[in-house]
Amino acid sequence: MRVTAVLVALFAFLAQPAAAASSPSLASLEQRLSSMAAGSSADVGIAALDLSTGETVSIKGATPFPMASTVKVAVAALYLSQVDHGRRSLDDTISGVSARSLMSRMLIHSDNRATDMLIRDLGGPSAIHNWLQQNGVSGLRVDRNIAQLLSARRDLWDHRDSSTPTAMVDLLKRIYRAELIRPASRDYLLDLMAQCQTGKNRIKALLPGVPVEHKTGTLDGLSDDVGFITMPDGHRIAVAIFTRGGTNRPRTIAEAARAIYDGFTRVVTWPFTAPAAAFSGK
Repeated sequence: MRVTAVLVALFAFLAQPAAAASSPSLASLEQRLSSMAAGSSADVGIAALDLSTGETVSIKGATPFPMASTVKVAVAALYLSQVDHGRRSLDDTISGVSARSLMSRMLIHSDNRATDMLIRDLGGPSAIHNWLQQNGVSGLRVDRNIAQLLSARRDLWDHRDSSTPTAMVDLLKRIYRAELIRPASRDYLLDLMAQCQTGKNRIKALLPGVPVEHKTGTLDGLSDDVGFITMPDGHRIAVAIFTRGGTNRPRTIAEAARAIYDGFTRVVTWPFTAPAAAFSGK
């Protein structure tokens, strides 16, 4: 009986999906990011994917981190999916406000009230979670609306409302490839993310002039940033960088994003020195 139990456990372990490994061509970038993460006082999770070549790199890519406001990308994607299928319109009004206006406020200014109005209209957090699961996005879970999340006791290791870095990058990939929403909706979403006013000291801080579409997430002790970086050759890199605990989290995100940019272009310009003012924003 005991042998049978051991065999069952062994088969269950072997059946688990293998953790995503970094592409051999990006071994030096993986080493650089690992060194940066080890030298940071924060717990750092990173994943990046070239949407043209499929090359990928990850550090703690399978570890769940709180999403905070980065979940708003998923909220927007579900709403736009329903627009694509004729169930909703961006001109619909929710409590007297157009969905288009709520979408802009949610993604550009990270407006929590606008987000919760959209979540409620979609059927609550479970509707978003179930839609992601039905479309094969695993490793990402939505359990509460923003008001509930902010009112709960802070636990940065709570698996509720969390995502692994690779799961978030998978969501971004599916959005970009128009697997979850149609091309017109994808372009609309990316345009709003390009206008994001939060987190100027994160992914964008050390990439002056580089096109970036992103969404930040922030809680006490947590700083996240996810989105797309456009390379000189036109390739887009889907990126998710999560940091919790420690200090200087925005700078850690900025330095990781710069390393990713350099690593995917095969141009090593590290260390990149930026004025302290680059990290003074929120």
